[in-house]
Amino acid sequence: MGESRSATGMLREEHQLILRVLDVLQSLVEKGDVGEWDLEAWGDCVAFFRLFADACHHGKEEDLLFPELEARGMPRDSGPIAVMLYEHKQGRALVAQMAGALGGAESGEIEPLNRLEHAARAYLELLRAHIYKEDNHLFNMADFMVDKAGCDRLCAQYDVVCARRFEGRAKEDLENLAGNLLDRFGHP
Repeated sequence: MGESRSATGMLREEHQLILRVLDVLQSLVEKGDVGEWDLEAWGDCVAFFRLFADACHHGKEEDLLFPELEARGMPRDSGPIAVMLYEHKQGRALVAQMAGALGGAESGEIEPLNRLEHAARAYLELLRAHIYKEDNHLFNMADFMVDKAGCDRLCAQYDVVCARRFEGRAKEDLENLAGNLLDRFGHP
């Protein structure tokens, strides 16, 4: 049984893809600093973060992993789960700000470009720190707390979520969107 069949293995693997797309977003921010705005790529990043990182990935954490940890004694309203939930909420707000700014940015207005860049910088900082905390703290606790039966149940439930569609897109479609961004911006 490899890491992908631990209580957090699939989530850790998804983190790696999310981090790589964050690198693309960082490149877009840097290009924006010199006046180069690839708004199509920005839109693809926003779609990826909204549908893959939030709906698919954070959905698995919030609906499956966190309740499993609660059932094993970890409180939801304080400690690591509370922090992760708060950061998910912050991330959603920042992605919504980026999405909202895209419309005005496409018309060439400067203020929406500034809002887009500001939200992206905050999202980059938030999500990188968030993933670090999950991978190095919460997920280590989870893998210790969840026994084999719980792990098997979680993994089967993760697979069910991965089979869903997110606004008409399969998880594979979102992974392909990420792959196209990574290829286009030289982030293998």
